[in-house]
Amino acid sequence: MRATDYTLYLVTDAPQRYPHGLLAGVEAAVAGGASIVQYRATTGTRRHLYETACALRDLLRPHGVPLIINDHVDLALAIDADGVHVGQTDLPVDVVRRLLGPGKLLGLSITAPEQLASVPLGLVDYLGIGPVFPTLSKDDAAPALGVEALARLTARSSWPVVAIGGIGRDNAAAVFAASVAGIAVVSALSLAADPASVARALRAAKPKHS
Repeated sequence: MRATDYTLYLVTDAPQRYPHGLLAGVEAAVAGGASIVQYRATTGTRRHLYETACALRDLLRPHGVPLIINDHVDLALAIDADGVHVGQTDLPVDVVRRLLGPGKLLGLSITAPEQLASVPLGLVDYLGIGPVFPTLSKDDAAPALGVEALARLTARSSWPVVAIGGIGRDNAAAVFAASVAGIAVVSALSLAADPASVARALRAAKPKHS
């Protein structure tokens, strides 16, 4: 199984925020170097979510880019997605892993330092830690951790860390300096007039030796 490239982790935004539509925005970002995509949807019917997830899967699979479904394990199973990402108040990771089986990616959000100690060993593939900076893309986001706290958590983590929250071209290099495996980006790509060029700039912020 090929190692997962977490360098530029695109998290989808509300469809209306993409100048040329969600699918076009994701396709352009992947062309620029987005290496993994999480479909995060908070509105819409179950049928709409299913159809959009299918379209994303069909778009990404030829490029070898994994599709992760946020929270909805049933949707991930229905479309044979590459994995699921859950938060602290979603289904427990042991339940999600049992439903997914061993061959899918499973990510878990960490929003406070004390949560790191309770991550079950052997069940999770990566951690999403944040928000690093204040963010407007998630209404119920926890308080911002800052880069120094992120670096401390990353040093303690037994898993690859994907940093999330308020990350864009102006601060991506500082986040990568915290030794994270990747950065998760929402609005910096969804609102971009040229997502491909923004994606290339974000990937370029990662040190070549890491």
